[in-house]
Amino acid sequence: MTIFPYEARRFRTTATYYSRFRVPYPDRLIERVTERTGLKPGDRLLDLGCGPAPLGIAFARLAGADVIGIDPEPEMLDAARENASEAAVTIRLIQGSSYDLGQDLAPLKLAVMGRAFHWMDRPATLAALDKLIARDGAVVLFSDRHIAAAPDWRDVLHQLSETYSPEKNAERKLRRAPEFGPHETVLLHSPFRNLERIGIVNERIIGTEDIIGRAFSMSVTSPQALGDKTEEFEAAFRSELAALSPNGTFTEIVEGLAMIAFRD
Repeated sequence: MTIFPYEARRFRTTATYYSRFRVPYPDRLIERVTERTGLKPGDRLLDLGCGPAPLGIAFARLAGADVIGIDPEPEMLDAARENASEAAVTIRLIQGSSYDLGQDLAPLKLAVMGRAFHWMDRPATLAALDKLIARDGAVVLFSDRHIAAAPDWRDVLHQLSETYSPEKNAERKLRRAPEFGPHETVLLHSPFRNLERIGIVNERIIGTEDIIGRAFSMSVTSPQALGDKTEEFEAAFRSELAALSPNGTFTEIVEGLAMIAFRD
C-alpha cells in the first residue's frame, strides 16, 4: 500500500477556489448521515483535513454538532473562519494534521473527512482515531462521483494536466493505481470495519468560470502546481471549453457520497 509523503502546504494556493468551486455536499446527505449515526446536538465531531470546512460547518448548521476542524494550511483555516461566520455557526479550528490527533480531542462521536483521507497514512490515522472516537461513534468519508457531464470537459482537463503539471498528474495516477489500495480495503482491516454507503444524486448547471475555478482548487492544477505555466494553462483550458460549449454552459450529474465506518 502506497503512502504519500506529508506535504503541509500542498493546498496553500487553493483555499479561495475550494470554497467557491468544489462540488458542495448536499444538505440531504448531511442529514442522512446525522440520522444514521445518531449524532445529536452538542455531540463532538472532528472534521479532519477540514479545508475551508464545508463539512464541519454543515454539521454545525444542520445537526448542532460541536465541531473541531483540523487542517495544516493556514489559508484554508482563514477561509473556514470566514465561511463559519457567514453561516452563523461557531467551530473550533486547529492548525495541524492527522499526525496531531491527541487525547484532548476526545471523546468524539464522529470523525469526518472530505476528499482528504488519501493524503494521510490511512492505517495510522484510523488507529489514532480508534483511541478518540466513542464506542458508538464512527468514521465517515465524504466524496463525490461524477456520473455524467454534458458537454464532457473532464478528459480535456486531464489531458491539460498531463501537459502543464506532469509531476502532480503522475502522483494523481499513483493514487488511483491498484497498489494504492481503495479506502474500503484499509477500513476493512481497521477497527472501523462495518461499512455502509449513502449517496445523493443531483444535477447541476455550471459555467466556464466554475470549471476553471474547480481546476485551480485541485492539487494537480493549482496555481502552486502550475507555477509560471498558470496563465498558459488557463488560456488553453478556456479555449477548449469554449469549443465544447460556445454559450459557456455545462450540465453535470454528481453523486455525493458518504461511507460510514462503524466498529463491529
